Amino acid sequence: MSFNLATMLRQSRLSDPGKAFCHFGDLTFSYAQVDEISGRVAASLRGLGLEPGDKVAVQLPNVPQFLFTYFGILKAGLVMVPLNPLLRAAEISYHLEDSDARLLVTFSGFAEEALKAASEVDGLATYLVTPPGETAVPDGAHHYDELYRAEDTGDLEPTNADDTAVLLYTSGTTGRPKGAELTHFQLYMNCTVGGELFGFNPADIGIAVLPLFHVFGLSSVLNVAVRYGGTLVLVPRFEAGPVLDAIERHRATIFSGVPTMYFGLLREDLESRDLSSLRVGISGGAAIPGETIREFEERVPGVVILEGYGLSETASTTTFNISAEQRKVLSIGKPLWGVEVRVVDEEDRPLPSGPEHVGEIVIRGHNVMKGYYKRPEATAEAFRGGWFHTGDLAYADEDGYLFIVDRKKDLIIRGGYNVYPREIEEVLYSHPAVDEAAVIGRPDEKFGEEVVAVVSAKAGTEVAEEEIIAYCRERLAAYKYPREIRLVPELPKGPTGKILKKELRTS
Repeated sequence: MSFNLATMLRQSRLSDPGKAFCHFGDLTFSYAQVDEISGRVAASLRGLGLEPGDKVAVQLPNVPQFLFTYFGILKAGLVMVPLNPLLRAAEISYHLEDSDARLLVTFSGFAEEALKAASEVDGLATYLVTPPGETAVPDGAHHYDELYRAEDTGDLEPTNADDTAVLLYTSGTTGRPKGAELTHFQLYMNCTVGGELFGFNPADIGIAVLPLFHVFGLSSVLNVAVRYGGTLVLVPRFEAGPVLDAIERHRATIFSGVPTMYFGLLREDLESRDLSSLRVGISGGAAIPGETIREFEERVPGVVILEGYGLSETASTTTFNISAEQRKVLSIGKPLWGVEVRVVDEEDRPLPSGPEHVGEIVIRGHNVMKGYYKRPEATAEAFRGGWFHTGDLAYADEDGYLFIVDRKKDLIIRGGYNVYPREIEEVLYSHPAVDEAAVIGRPDEKFGEEVVAVVSAKAGTEVAEEEIIAYCRERLAAYKYPREIRLVPELPKGPTGKILKKELRTS
C-alpha cells in the first residue's frame, strides 16, 4: 500500500491554503508556504543524489526550518533521524555512523560540536541553519538556504505505508542507543487516534515548546496539528514567562508539556495573565503529581490536564486519560483505540487486576515500531511472543486503568529527558581516578528525577566531587551529567559481583 506521511500536510493545505501553520516570533507561515518550501527542500535533497530510504540527520531546535526539513525529507521518501541539539561530538558521530546518515542539518549555535562529529563520518554533507542575516558558514559546511534553490515539483515520493519515515534513537541500560524504526503508517495512526482523544480541531492553537526532535513533540504535537489542520506556536526553549506570553498573544488552546514545565508555570503569577483561551493541558514524559494537576486547574479555570504514556518505540502515545470526567489522577489512562496493553509476569503470563499484581507492560498495535535498526537480536528480545516489552512495571485496576509503579530498566527521566545510566557510567569509568561507579536517580521536585553518581576511588588516589562533575559535563549533554556525586569506600554487591543499585537507592 502506497502512503506518504507528508500527505497530511498536502491535505491540510488543500483544505485551507492561507491558514496559519505556525507562528515563530513575529513570523507566520501558512500551510501553503510550508508545503511549497518543504517541496523545494525535497527537490534539493533529490538533486544532491539522495535516494528513497537514505537517512538525513536533523539537529535543530523548534524553528521553522525543522518543519521545512521534516516534510522535505518525507516528501523525498527519505528517513529523518532527529538528534538532540545538546549532544556532544562523540555522541553525534555515533548516531550519524550508526544510522548511516548521508546528510546532517544542524544549527549554527551547535556548529562546533556538530562539525567536529561530521568530520569523522565519510561522505557526510552538512548544512547549517543560521540566524536571519547571517550567511557565513565554516569551511566544509553549506548554508541551509542552498536547500531552497530547487523548484518545488509538487510530487510526493510514493513510499509504502510500512517504509521507515523516522529513525528515532532510544536506549536501554545495556548497550548504546538504538534506532527505533517508525513507519509512515504508524506515525499517521498515532497522531490521528491521539488527536481524537482530546478533540483536536482546525481552530486549535498549540504551544510547541516540547522539543520536536523528541517523539512526544514530533508525534503528539507537530503531527497532530498538521493532521487536523491546526496552528502551532513554535517556542525554541522552555522559559515560563515567554511561554505564558505566547499563550496570551496567540490565544493558544492547548499546552503540551512534561511535569517540570507545569512546575515552572505554577511558579509564575498566573492570576495576572489572560489564559482563558486554554482548554486542555497534555502531560507526559514522566508521572505528574496529583497536587500539580489540582493546583494548575484551580489557578487556570477552564483547563483540564490529561496525562498519557508512551515510548519512542510506540510512536508516542500508548495510553491516555481522555477527559476530566473519565480520568483517574495518577493513572496513565487506558490504551488507545487499536492498541492492546497487558501487564505480565516474568514468564509473560497476563496478570489479574489490582495493585498487588505488578508486572511489566507489554504492547502490540498499529503504533509499535517495526524494529531496532540493524539490531535483529535486540528486536527479537523486545518482541518476545509478539508483544513489545517496555521494561516498565505497572498494575491495572478493575476498570482497566493502568498505574506505573516503577521502571524495570534503570532509566532516569530528568525534566522529561531520558537519561540512561550505562552511558554515564562508561564516562565515569574512563576517569583515571574512578574505580567503581553506579548511576541512579533520586526524586527531585524541579526535574522529577536528578542524576546521582555513586563512585569509589582507586586505591591511593583522591578525587573531588566537583572534578568528577566537570569531567562528565565536558563529555555528556547538559541534561545527562550527574549533579550529585557520592564518594564511598566501596559499592554494595551481590553474590555474583553485580553492583546492587537497589541498596544505593535506599541508602
